[in-house]
Amino acid sequence: MSQTVEKYFVPAPSRYPIFGSIALLLLGSGAAMWMNKVDHGPALVVLGFAVLLYMLFGWFGQVIHESQSGKYGKQVDRAFRWSMGWFIFSEVMFFAAFFGVLFYVRVISVPDLGTELQHLFWPGYEAAWPTAGPYNRGEEFLQMGWFGLPLINTALLVTSAVTLTIAHWGIKKNSRAQTNIFLALTIVLGVIFLACQAFEYHHAYAEGLKLTTGVYGSTFFMMTGFHGLHVTIGAIMLTVMLVRSLRGHFTAEHHFGFEAAAWYWHFVDYVWLLLFVVVYIL
Repeated sequence: MSQTVEKYFVPAPSRYPIFGSIALLLLGSGAAMWMNKVDHGPALVVLGFAVLLYMLFGWFGQVIHESQSGKYGKQVDRAFRWSMGWFIFSEVMFFAAFFGVLFYVRVISVPDLGTELQHLFWPGYEAAWPTAGPYNRGEEFLQMGWFGLPLINTALLVTSAVTLTIAHWGIKKNSRAQTNIFLALTIVLGVIFLACQAFEYHHAYAEGLKLTTGVYGSTFFMMTGFHGLHVTIGAIMLTVMLVRSLRGHFTAEHHFGFEAAAWYWHFVDYVWLLLFVVVYIL
């Protein structure tokens, strides 16, 4: 009895990886020149972003075309799932480093500055969180509370996780209208989240809390800022999925592009819940 063996798709050589390398070179060198006040630095950064966008549109467009033409089988789908899983794991490690920094500062570094020996170097310093550090004693700044905008942003992201799940259900039952409506709602909720975060940053700066406000300001803006960047990336990914859905790209059996974006968005949601507890409440 013969058994059908699925063929593994091997893509043709692509020109896009070299453009990605050029983009990174331009961005890195341009940023270094910009920080050192070299005239051509900003222009190289802009050029680097332009090359990066060309690579992203071209490469992902090629992958979408290959997928829609039926070239991808179960083996390729499984490879994509493993790849996205490892990518999200790398993002987990990325944020784990930030949470590790906050743990070290709050549990080890700041309490150590309050010991009797350290008082010889920093007399009068109160080792309590939040703090701007011994170099910035007496500097007044706003301590970010959990009530208000942070709580609203939490509700927005939790709601967006629900709307995205409903959109996924729409794909599974071939209800394209349900998918499009709830996917659009998810994107709108993400944009509102970013607008609220921008307003929160403006308010914080007005009240004296800045990126340069010692260890509290640097950890707060570092962690929430990088999370906001990931929300922006996730919203772009979901927007691409919405455009693809409007063009009729996804089916109940073939929609991993949507699932990959959904995995990323749910990861962003989980990170924010942890941030909300650790940064704003504790």
